[in-house]
Amino acid sequence: MKTLIRYFLNGLLIIAPIALTIFIVVGIIDWLDSMFDLGIPGLGILLMVVLLTLVGFIGSSFFVKPFLVVTERLLHKVPLVSIIYSSIKDLFDAFVGDNQKFNKPVMVKMAEDSDNHKLGFVTQDALLQLNIEDKVAVYFPHSYNFSGELFLVPRRNVVYLDLPSSEVMKFIVSGGVSRL
Repeated sequence: MKTLIRYFLNGLLIIAPIALTIFIVVGIIDWLDSMFDLGIPGLGILLMVVLLTLVGFIGSSFFVKPFLVVTERLLHKVPLVSIIYSSIKDLFDAFVGDNQKFNKPVMVKMAEDSDNHKLGFVTQDALLQLNIEDKVAVYFPHSYNFSGELFLVPRRNVVYLDLPSSEVMKFIVSGGVSRL
């Protein structure tokens, strides 16, 4: 009986990540296809890629940038919309674009009298606006989650890692299961 349970759990470990990945990808493709209901499977995702590329091209134009600045200012003035928009924009800016924030992976010694370390990302090297000179802002993502915590840690406890940020993020989010 134990052998059958072990086989079942092993099968679950093999099938569940594959099935969930396929389910999510198919769901996104179906959702995009439903936005552009032209009867051709996959056309929605192709049109979305083309549309996003076109918007990116137009958005980087010298003539469009002032319009984007004015629109962003308006969005920042509307109370509830401001919170939602700025949070989403900051999150996207942190991962993609010219202002990536998670590009400095570090290992931080959590206490002077301990050998425990945490992996994270320096998001601010200088905290001048807080009048703090000897600390840096380090973001520690949570494992298996889309959240994390921000700590202000002594600069002397921070060791910069010469590793790709994406690999460190994958290592943290997987709970240390994936390889660096």
